[in-house]
Amino acid sequence: MSTENEGNEVPQAPSAPPAPVDAPAVPADSADSAAPAAPAGPAGPQRHEAAPSAPAHAPSPAPEQAPGHAPVGAPQGTPEGAPHGAPYGAPQATVPHGAVPQGSVPQGSGAGNWPPPQPPAMPSYATDGGSGSGWGATYHPQEPKPGGRRGGLVAAVLAAALLAGGIGGGVGYWAAERNDSDTSSTTVSAPDTPADLKRAPGSVADIANKALPSVVTIEAQSGGGEGGTGTGFVYDTQGHILTNNHVVASAAEGGKLQVTFSNGKKYAAEVVGRAEGYDVAVIKLKNAPDGLQPLKLGNSDRVAVGDSTIAIGAPFGLSNTVTTGIVSAKNRPVTSSDGGQSGKSSYMSALQTDASINPGNSGGPLLDSRGAVIGINSAIKPAESGGGLGGGGQSGSIGLGFAIPVNQAKQVAQQLIRTGQPVYPVIGASVSLQQEGTNGATISKDGVGGSQPVTPNGPAAKAGLKPGDVITKLDDMVIDSGPTLIGQIWTHKPGDKVKITYERDGKEHTADVTLGQRKGDS
Repeated sequence: MSTENEGNEVPQAPSAPPAPVDAPAVPADSADSAAPAAPAGPAGPQRHEAAPSAPAHAPSPAPEQAPGHAPVGAPQGTPEGAPHGAPYGAPQATVPHGAVPQGSVPQGSGAGNWPPPQPPAMPSYATDGGSGSGWGATYHPQEPKPGGRRGGLVAAVLAAALLAGGIGGGVGYWAAERNDSDTSSTTVSAPDTPADLKRAPGSVADIANKALPSVVTIEAQSGGGEGGTGTGFVYDTQGHILTNNHVVASAAEGGKLQVTFSNGKKYAAEVVGRAEGYDVAVIKLKNAPDGLQPLKLGNSDRVAVGDSTIAIGAPFGLSNTVTTGIVSAKNRPVTSSDGGQSGKSSYMSALQTDASINPGNSGGPLLDSRGAVIGINSAIKPAESGGGLGGGGQSGSIGLGFAIPVNQAKQVAQQLIRTGQPVYPVIGASVSLQQEGTNGATISKDGVGGSQPVTPNGPAAKAGLKPGDVITKLDDMVIDSGPTLIGQIWTHKPGDKVKITYERDGKEHTADVTLGQRKGDS
């Protein structure tokens, strides 16, 4: 697993979330609002081409009957007013421009054959015969008048042909769309007044419209000029912004932070506190404006798999991007790096979502169907086997995104605002972070940096735990690795009492452990 907008490979996380054992189902906080599906567009672009004009001396060909099916790529259905079976927008069969009707005298012919014979009956333009000016009426060309006006008629026909040749394409489309007896349009336009454009309450558009003014794009720059872009959201009216630690880590010491709202207004900001282990940070706007609207915080413990989700952020620098999905899983153990700023990792029991999350979404809110924050988007699983988001190119979303549950993030944020440093609950024992073929978290035989693997007089020691014990459950949650155990412990607070199930010499034991605490990132 890697951080969502960074490039370091991280330790492999277990593939399955901790599973509750005989735990009752948790009801969803609210019913999801399904966003209406967008209507499908036409199969392809339409192209209207004018047919070539017939020579001025050519006899008029008999018009063909309109085909019975629309060509491939035409929109389905025939618009009202168009002849049945004709492709939408295609001109119907007409007498070619410049052709002389049957029975008239070709240009240059003598008068010895005058009057000409009666013209034969013309075929119908459609399946129906009859008279009238509507589609389907039989066409009867007008007979020319004998005498000296013959040349004037021919000149008029030629002039009409020249004129029609210049506007033939437009006339063909116009004729296909209109009826001789009804010149009004058959199309219907949707009203576009502001009242008609209001989105239904609870729709994705409605939720996004309300949330976007409270979501910000964060640009962090270190003293050396390096930096990146992430996301955050308004936490309170005092100007505190909640985001990821790895978003602002580069600017934490001597760097610069700039926050941009959806309306384009920019503000300088400063770091209030960071928690590397939780991957949570709080920054504050300098000269915060009045009227800030904090996003409402939901209850991540009440989230259910399948609930709708909405993610807002700045993927690849594209601010104010909204994506949707569902909660794909809960309590997913995730280990991620901070992009190399400190070389340390963060651990979370994450909400998994298939909403598109990409580099730049880090720190942004994951909303539920009511528009309440249920998580902070923090990490993705990239497609590349190496897990990196840098090098030859940054990876994109494959539908495996992870968010810090908001209940945990809220607790950490309150601590950072009060004291400027994080507080972590601990059991007072070191566990292996690598899976070694065991179904649990093994207490190490050697401590970190030469320290004792089980802290003397610490919570684990008081409960009787020893090096080599394999912890398999914490309360009702199954533990399958060291990172899973850490992530589950960090969902609690110092002083909470938890039930530990462990194996020693092939036998199962249980113990009650009162969690201790560690202040700051060491």
